Parts: sequence; structure tokens; C-alpha cells
Amino acid sequence: MIRINLLGQARPKAAKQAVPLEATVQILLFGAAVVVAAVVLFFVYVSQSKQLDQTRSRIRDLQAEKGSLQQIKAEVDKFESQKAVLQQRIDVIETLQKNRTGAQDLLQNVANTVGRVDALWLISVTKTGDSLAIEGEAGSINAVANFITELKRSGYFTNVEIKQAKENDIRPSVETYQFSMTVSISPPSTGAAAAQTTGATQSPSPAPKGRS
Repeated sequence: MIRINLLGQARPKAAKQAVPLEATVQILLFGAAVVVAAVVLFFVYVSQSKQLDQTRSRIRDLQAEKGSLQQIKAEVDKFESQKAVLQQRIDVIETLQKNRTGAQDLLQNVANTVGRVDALWLISVTKTGDSLAIEGEAGSINAVANFITELKRSGYFTNVEIKQAKENDIRPSVETYQFSMTVSISPPSTGAAAAQTTGATQSPSPAPKGRS
């Protein structure tokens, strides 16, 4: 729509309104606050970024350390496995050595006991656990009795039990007695064994001889 000024007078201009001072101050304060907040946020961002980089670097170091420790652990496990195998072999060797030494001591004690009895010899000695089954022949019953006495006196054998003792008529011209018995093996302590060994080196009194 077109307006026509019929009065011919100039239209008065609108007067400019002045901006209040308080509004200006508020605007400036708001702008300053925005700037300060931006600066603070920037420094926070920089600090957080730095910490994040440090954390990532630490994670990489820990992962590398973890891989190294896993390799070391694998080597330790391999070493422990080899150690277990070697220890098992050592145990087997020690057991064999112990059994061999024990068997030597046993046979030596049996031989020493038989050697202190005249007119007696052994046919078989069978070991089962901690006991012996002994079979033999003697020239007399006294020789069998002396053998039992020497077994008990040795300190190495206990629970001597005679199973059988009878005259052997295989050779009519020679009087012999066949016997069988069981004894328990009871090795003496170190001190007693030493005393027994010392006593064994001395000449024993001869046992009564039977008829041959």
C-alpha cells in the first residue's frame, strides 16, 4: 500500500534510544566469562590429552612387559618340567642304590651268621617284604639250634620261627637234617650296627658240632 503525505511536512525521525550502562557491563562480563571458560576448557583439554597420551604409553609399556613375562614364565615352566624329570630319575637311582646296599647288607649278615655255625649250609633264601624264608641242611639238630641262636644274637633278625626240621634220608650213610624257617628283618640302628660289625670281626666261639 502506498502512503501519500498530503500535509507537505517532513515526517519526524524516530529518536535513537540510548543503551543502558548496566546492559553494556553485563554484555562485557558475559563475553569475559565466555573467554575465561574457553581458556579454562582449552587448558583442561590439553591436560587431559597429555594424560591420555601418557596412559596410552603406559599401556603399551605394560603390554610389552606382559609379553616378556609370559616368555619368561614359559621358560620357567619348561625348566620346572625338566627339573621334575631329573628329580624323578635321581629318586629312582637313589632307590636302586639303597636297595642294592640293603641287599648287600642282608646277604652279608646271613653269610656271617651261617659262618658262625658249623655243619650247616643253606639251600635257598627268599626275601618277601621284611621277612626271609630260609631252607637249608645241617649235620645235626644242634647245628639248627645254634643257627637260630646266632640269628637272634645278630641283632639284624627277629621273630625266628622254625617251620620244619627233620632228618634227611636221601643219603643213608650220612646223617643230615633238612630245615625251613622264617625270620623278620630288623636292621639295627647305626650305633648298634657298628657294634655288631665290630663284634663280627672278632673270632666267635665255635658252636657245638653235630655228627657228620
